[in-house]
Amino acid sequence: MAVHQRVVNFSGGVGSWAAARRVADRYGTEGLTLLFADTRIEDQDLYRFIQQAAADVGGTFVRLRDGRTPWEVFHDERYLGNSRTDPCSKLLKRVPLDRWRVENCDPAHTTLYIGIDWTEVHRLDRLRPRIAPWQVEAPMTEAPYLSKQQMLEALSARGIKPPRLYEMGFPHNNCGGGCVKAGQAHFAHLLKMIPKRYAEWEREEQKMRDYLERDDIAILRDRTGGKSKPLSLKVFRERVQQGELGDQHEWGGCGCALDDGEGEP
Repeated sequence: MAVHQRVVNFSGGVGSWAAARRVADRYGTEGLTLLFADTRIEDQDLYRFIQQAAADVGGTFVRLRDGRTPWEVFHDERYLGNSRTDPCSKLLKRVPLDRWRVENCDPAHTTLYIGIDWTEVHRLDRLRPRIAPWQVEAPMTEAPYLSKQQMLEALSARGIKPPRLYEMGFPHNNCGGGCVKAGQAHFAHLLKMIPKRYAEWEREEQKMRDYLERDDIAILRDRTGGKSKPLSLKVFRERVQQGELGDQHEWGGCGCALDDGEGEP
């Protein structure tokens, strides 16, 4: 009888570690693969964490790399990613993860596991039709229900230091604390906590605007006055430095390995 393959999308976040930990506890580590798609702009501490987390879970750790950064993808696609359309996550995460699974697994003997929790069940419902005929489960949507803080405490209890981006107040541990799906509150936090990295994003965004010869594109949107228009990271930074708060509730979301963000720009 063929060994049942259990493949965890191992993103470098605490949720994917917690999901993998539950899978290993329930089924053991035979046939278990921890699959990491590297965007090449990750925070350096993610690599420390993911190695320790993988060693804690067991199984086989596989690192996938397209070879490009999101900015190189935008250049190749001639398109700046934004909150609605994200060619970076399609080409650097979804495509490599799907390709590996097709090349290495039989859908009749494979279960895919993802790290979303009980507050994000709607994302699991969206993913299942896209990924059929593959079976997909999300262990952290099941009891016992844990908050992110409880997952971090469980991580620490196993002797693993949580990723530093969490300690700095970031909601996720991907793409170095940035994300084209992030909102004004998120980028204001990035500017405050890691100004050098914000400057990198600002510089790369401007390079894309220059390359495409368009000043009407940006990652952020300005919705003041009831009308939505592009808001460059340069202009946003200048506003923040002048004391404007921006939209303090617009954090946005990082769901790139799961959600098919192929909407209209």
